[in-house]
Amino acid sequence: MNLDRAHLPSLSQSFHTLRHGQFDITVLSDGYITLPWDILMPEASPDERGTILGRLGGDADSAPLQTNVPLIRHGVDVMLVDTGAGSNFQPSDGRLGENLASIGVDFESVTKVVLTHAHPDHSGGTTRSDGSLLFPNARYYVSEAEWSFWTDPDYETAMPKPLHEFAHGAQRDLFAVKDRLRLVKPGDEIVPGMSVVGTRGHTPGHISLELAGDGNLLISGDVVPNNVLSFENPKWHFGFDTQPEIALKNRASLLDKAANEKLRMLGYHWTYPGVGYVERAGTAFKFVKG
Repeated sequence: MNLDRAHLPSLSQSFHTLRHGQFDITVLSDGYITLPWDILMPEASPDERGTILGRLGGDADSAPLQTNVPLIRHGVDVMLVDTGAGSNFQPSDGRLGENLASIGVDFESVTKVVLTHAHPDHSGGTTRSDGSLLFPNARYYVSEAEWSFWTDPDYETAMPKPLHEFAHGAQRDLFAVKDRLRLVKPGDEIVPGMSVVGTRGHTPGHISLELAGDGNLLISGDVVPNNVLSFENPKWHFGFDTQPEIALKNRASLLDKAANEKLRMLGYHWTYPGVGYVERAGTAFKFVKG
């Protein structure tokens, strides 16, 4: 694996910060995850596969994807978008807690956590290994559709077997915050100026966030999995999409919106810090840092 760790902030490095409207944002890192090519780009030709895996810093079979977690301050609120993986996915991720501590943020000071969806690399850091909440004073937000899908008590018969492990993890994380959870739907506001955008497909209740400002900012979660793969090949499926065709449609729609409206975006598994703009490149798109 040839991951360029110069692009992964360490505890001795500063994290990327930006001001957007009334929001102060620090892009933290949860580390990185490694995915095989048949998840990343199952439709790629062997030549395309080799080229892209190399560009992503991978080897012949897989590539690392960085994990960017936004810490957002707005008024009295200290908010996180997703909680990273904790100890529930891969040993190369789960770094959010130590990186929060490195910038002096007490876990008790986090007031709100928005979960874009309940995959383990996004919600697995909700609890410690003993089951206690990492952010004990926070209120949690997830979409109604996401909650309904993953908390089905009959998931082992209702879902295909490849989703069973995901469902088990989602129930672990969502039930842990049930008493402090607010279910949201597209159009709802988390705080003034931060609106929920429906981007289902990657999961049935996946959401993104749109932050008001001078040209809005879209925090996209996994609707656009990667700034190389998904921009340059918007018609390629992604292996972890639960509703593949809906995911493709909403991915294209969001990229189209960002290009048309010149919106800034912040992506979860994009090259750190994952902040930039969308430009058209023929029938595809190009990521421009900014």
